[in-house]
Amino acid sequence: MRLRLTSLGELLVDAEVRSVRAEDDSGAFGLLPRHVDFLTTLKIGVVSWRDVEGQAHHCAVRGGVLTVRDGEVSVATREAVINDDLEQLESTVLERFHERDDEERQARVGGKQLELRAAREILRYLNPGRGGMP
Repeated sequence: MRLRLTSLGELLVDAEVRSVRAEDDSGAFGLLPRHVDFLTTLKIGVVSWRDVEGQAHHCAVRGGVLTVRDGEVSVATREAVINDDLEQLESTVLERFHERDDEERQARVGGKQLELRAAREILRYLNPGRGGMP
């Protein structure tokens, strides 16, 4: 089975593997050769795999999409850190990924609030006699 892991168009892993482990909203799952075609979105977490010699490898991903098609497992993510030290990935990198997601979520909420305020001001300008929202 072949594993290809990309981040923002950069190929990070392209290797023959024995197995792959990842996590989506339904929980952790494993993939072995001859797995049925499959598509899922990944959470912030760790994608782990065993190479053909049985050596374990790990990559922290900041979400992404995992597909299995014709014996090839593809992972596309916006941010990834490869490190075979699983403890370090879990203790530092995943925490940083969660912080970035929280910051982005807060920025999106702030942007939406600004849009709503602007829309209210436009409505007040267009309907001055109504005293605000229609």
